[in-house]
Amino acid sequence: MRKAKIDRRTKETQIRLELNLDGKGSYEINTPIPFMSHMLELLAKFGFIDLEIKASGDIRIDDHHTTEDLGICLGQAIKKALGKKERIFRYGFSTVPMDEALSEISLDVSNRPFLVFNVSFRKEDKKRGEFDFELIEDFFQALCVNAGITVHVNLKYGRNNHHIAESIFKGFGVALREAVKISPKLKGIPSTKGQL
Repeated sequence: MRKAKIDRRTKETQIRLELNLDGKGSYEINTPIPFMSHMLELLAKFGFIDLEIKASGDIRIDDHHTTEDLGICLGQAIKKALGKKERIFRYGFSTVPMDEALSEISLDVSNRPFLVFNVSFRKEDKKRGEFDFELIEDFFQALCVNAGITVHVNLKYGRNNHHIAESIFKGFGVALREAVKISPKLKGIPSTKGQL
């Protein structure tokens, strides 16, 4: 089983995360940001990743530090769990609808961190409760850098910010599931360079 534990403590946040890439999509997520907790549950469920997160942070200031640090920890856990990346498919793709919203995710476990985020959230609906939807890009930026993966997120269309975010997180889970799957046909590292 490809598992990882991350314990990150700063003056701004405290996060403990456990991940199993070969799981069944079970989760137990407790963060001070209910919307992010829900999005991470979706990622775990549709990525078939077992995920446990216990987080606290300085949300009295805003949600930025906690959201970004969740991305850092999840990225570090993915990288650690993948180890040498032997026999993985490496690439993953998804096009996932959520009602009127449709997002397309392309992912490469390349050890070349890069994020393309072609998503515009509606300005008049940018905040629902206390959550700022623009933080989703910061979350994925932190994840990509720390996991060492390239991710392209393209919103094809959508009206409701919640639906857009949900299609992105579900889509990322599906694409990640495909990329980290073990191939019976592959031997070694999936690269002509011999390393990732």
